[in-house]
Amino acid sequence: MPGSKRGDAFWAGLALPGVVWLGLFFLLPLYVIVCVALGTVDPIFQTPRPEWNPLAWDTGAFEFVLESVFTSGAAFQTVFVRTFFYVLIATALSLLVAYPVAYFVARYGGRWKGLLLAGLVAPFFISYLMRMLAWINLLQDDGWVNDVLLWIGILDAPRAWLDGRASSVILGLVYGYVPFMILPLYAFLDRIDRSLLEAARDLGASPFQAFRLVTLPLSMPAILAGIVIIALPMFGDYYTPNLLSGSPQTSMIGNEIYLYIKGGQQIPVGAALVVVLMVFLMVLMGYYIVSTARAQRRLRG
Repeated sequence: MPGSKRGDAFWAGLALPGVVWLGLFFLLPLYVIVCVALGTVDPIFQTPRPEWNPLAWDTGAFEFVLESVFTSGAAFQTVFVRTFFYVLIATALSLLVAYPVAYFVARYGGRWKGLLLAGLVAPFFISYLMRMLAWINLLQDDGWVNDVLLWIGILDAPRAWLDGRASSVILGLVYGYVPFMILPLYAFLDRIDRSLLEAARDLGASPFQAFRLVTLPLSMPAILAGIVIIALPMFGDYYTPNLLSGSPQTSMIGNEIYLYIKGGQQIPVGAALVVVLMVFLMVLMGYYIVSTARAQRRLRG
């Protein structure tokens, strides 16, 4: 037991720098955002005045945001609903693209697995902004997307993909974030014991049944992890709609936060939007943690 206590103290000491780092660069900035959201605006210079004393917090900005979010047809509710559906569709499309790719590399990569993994990692060497700029070139009137669709016969004339289309924003989100889903899926699928699949085949399961009854259930934690990894940053994304659309009809909640933060006079409203979005994402994270814990208990049981 004494040795165990020394081991606990050793690992606690190693964790201390990370805890201090999170405290300084996450919790402290978060408190600043809350103080800005619950503060006031200087009447002369129109700059935010954070209220550091919790007893003097002004909830006016929060009340305005919450009323607009929960009022039918209000601006913030429309943007929140639009953002939710954009992220939902983009996440589903990303999963449809990422899972077959990860499954193929993990199961059938063979001697080409190293080269295929290098191809999967390659997008991480290019910044997200540069990849979005490349996507703009592909979606232009004379870009490859229109050229291919015209050649196949799907389109009769070039389509203006960059003129405020929701489909362009969703496809841009998929294009930008799908690499972040492929890698965790591959890492998990590659670790699944092949003997489990062989046992399923010995019991008379077809290849599809073995996948449905063995591989897919075992990979659910990886699917949930991939969804969390890409969905959370999608909710705060604002430059993808700006670059691929620029229309208010396709703005997401990140665009509204950017607008109010940069607007000067209503920074507390932008800060309140940040906090509301954070609470919403915390609910999603809580669901992910609970679902992962249940899956682990089922596997152990």
